[in-house]
Amino acid sequence: MIDRFEKLTIGISQIYKNIQRIKKRQMSEIGLKGTHVMCIYHLSSHPDGLTATDLCDMCKEDKAGISRILSDLERGGFIYYESANDKKYRAKALLTPEGQKCASTVNNMIFHATKKGGAGITETEREVFYRVLFQISDNLNQICTESVDFEQSIFHTNPKNEKGTATNE
Repeated sequence: MIDRFEKLTIGISQIYKNIQRIKKRQMSEIGLKGTHVMCIYHLSSHPDGLTATDLCDMCKEDKAGISRILSDLERGGFIYYESANDKKYRAKALLTPEGQKCASTVNNMIFHATKKGGAGITETEREVFYRVLFQISDNLNQICTESVDFEQSIFHTNPKNEKGTATNE
């Protein structure tokens, strides 16, 4: 178990760090931050616009983070809001022509990073990988939402093998 834990946490951590480095490097070339990538991506995929709430759900980001990103994008001329009469958090954000140009660059960056990141992996392996990845994510999310009683039980349990010693599976 410990070996699997190490492999999972080290692997996920390294992938995340590399994605962040790629975003930072690519976005700095166009004067934006890596945190802007997913908002621009989702806005480009929804030409009718998205609300801040929509973006929170899609980007798995909190309201404050999305608010900062949208403010940056609006200040930079990359987005505008559908209606000036609505409150911004309820109004749909849309890409400006400059934002659409930026989105094209972002989508190109995503395409190339995804292609290079998946080199040497068959379509079947990719399907299994994502299925397993999301199953692990769902399982861990379930642990996070379960009661304190369960947390106490997992911290007081030490699996043992046939000889009665703790295992490192």
